[in-house]
Amino acid sequence: MSDTKDHQRELVSRQSRVRGMMLGLALGDTVGAARGALPASGPLRAGVSTQLACFTVEGIIRAQVRGNHKGICYAPGVVLHAYSRWAFLQGIETEKMRDRWASHTASWPDGWLARVPALGERRGSAPATVAALSRIDAGEEQMATTSRGHHALTRGLPIAVTGLGGITQADAVAALTHGDPAGRSATVHAAVLAHYCLTDSDSEPGRSVRDALQAGITALAPRDERGGLVATDEEHGRLGATFQLAVDEPADPSRLAQLAPDPTAPSALLGGLYVAASFPDRTAFPAALDFAAKAPDGESVACVAGALLGAVHGVEALPVALVSRHELAWVLDTLARDLVLELDDSPSGSEYIQGWDAHWWERYPGW
Repeated sequence: MSDTKDHQRELVSRQSRVRGMMLGLALGDTVGAARGALPASGPLRAGVSTQLACFTVEGIIRAQVRGNHKGICYAPGVVLHAYSRWAFLQGIETEKMRDRWASHTASWPDGWLARVPALGERRGSAPATVAALSRIDAGEEQMATTSRGHHALTRGLPIAVTGLGGITQADAVAALTHGDPAGRSATVHAAVLAHYCLTDSDSEPGRSVRDALQAGITALAPRDERGGLVATDEEHGRLGATFQLAVDEPADPSRLAQLAPDPTAPSALLGGLYVAASFPDRTAFPAALDFAAKAPDGESVACVAGALLGAVHGVEALPVALVSRHELAWVLDTLARDLVLELDDSPSGSEYIQGWDAHWWERYPGW
């Protein structure tokens, strides 16, 4: 009984951090887009990074389901299918999307996420993602643009939940639409930092954020052996210098503008890192997002900072007044819980084991 209770507590704790990461990402996206000036009342609208992050999570779950039932799966291809469902709901190249995917099932787009109305509404621009998906008939290796825009990074943050082994796929997922090497590297590095925010154990109050970020930066240090998730000397130096700036000169608007001058993935990474390390206290989440929103591209910086802080502190630390108003709060919370549940104990079973949830495959078809 003790082992069962310990597992339950651990599961709830992991769910709290993943829920915090997803809802923190969404709140950052929304606050950043509003430049910190949110309406006093009414629903808070999701941004396009949040929409795409939802489909990243759904793609991860469906890839896991496929792997369990088929014994083999190329996860980036399943995530591409998820982004295609987003594109179809958005009215982007609908005939191409139908031609590519609808022959596999009579009810495409399938899965419960495709039935969420807000995911079919235009909520900002993701030009590189749209341009690449519009060329989906050219094949996965030819469709990507040369962009280093931040959407590959912000939509890819949920990959952190899959662990360091899963994060090795983050580059391939980014490369579906964004071909720039610096942008792809920043996407992987952000996922590694988010992973350590999700998993690094709490230390003394107010320092767990910095401890987790420092652990992530250390893990990215260049190594002699081949393989693994590492940064170049130059990239690692920038990460370390950004972290130290946050410790020595926290919440300096001019520093933030220098670190994150544009809407690219490297800017989102460094800006989000600087903000998160500048506001390590659990009660400082709203102030962190307000500060991040003042960056030249506040949307991407606040999105990353919100995800990192939410991952460390857990969902309970997020401001209820904002979470309760966000139009996708239930969707994000459900996806976060289901992602942890799928990785912990596949509800649909596997090729050889009967599942305990008869409706899981319908919710998350494994293809």
